Amino acid sequence: MSIIIRNLSDQLVDLVRERVLSGLVPNDRAIRQDSLAAELGISKIPLREALARLEQEGLLFSKANRGFFVRPLSRPEAEEVFALRIKLEPDAMAKGAERASEEEQRAAQNVFAKLHQLTDGRGEGVGAFNRAFHLALLAPSGLDLTVDILRRLHVLSERYVRKHLEPLGRDERANEEHREMLEAWLARDGVRTRSLTEVHVQKTMDDLAQQLDVEE
Repeated sequence: MSIIIRNLSDQLVDLVRERVLSGLVPNDRAIRQDSLAAELGISKIPLREALARLEQEGLLFSKANRGFFVRPLSRPEAEEVFALRIKLEPDAMAKGAERASEEEQRAAQNVFAKLHQLTDGRGEGVGAFNRAFHLALLAPSGLDLTVDILRRLHVLSERYVRKHLEPLGRDERANEEHREMLEAWLARDGVRTRSLTEVHVQKTMDDLAQQLDVEE
């Protein structure tokens, strides 16, 4: 596999980020930079730069003379990330409901359809489409700075979302909560959209707190 040079640094960051978020990169040993660089057909220098950027995003951490590692999931991090989402996301989601164009509404429906299919079938890519669904509802808000912050928070949330969906029955509940959120959003009901979003994020955090407590 090789990379077509467009913006090599950004492309590498996106590629390695998606591998980390999908669980393809193990978190119990250092990332094998030699083999990864060879697989991608690049030198180690741009790869190290990409890994350093992902460390700044909070997905990786580095150890002197040992390289880069995936950050382990933890309750304190989950609580911080989801608490920030609860502060920012409901209001921005409500603004998105009120301001979305018909084209943006259709795009959100298409993302939801794919997310519903993947979640129902417990397929790969659920985390990425969960992120895409939330951002599709947030983007029309016009709150560009807030959405940029939430985009980063959703990247940090994605591995926790995958963790949250592991127990049986969580996928059906997630689909139903997303369906209700989308219906309110499409109806331009900002008040209901705000309420449903807050409950959805809080319930996910509550579930994760119990899961992570058991594993720590």
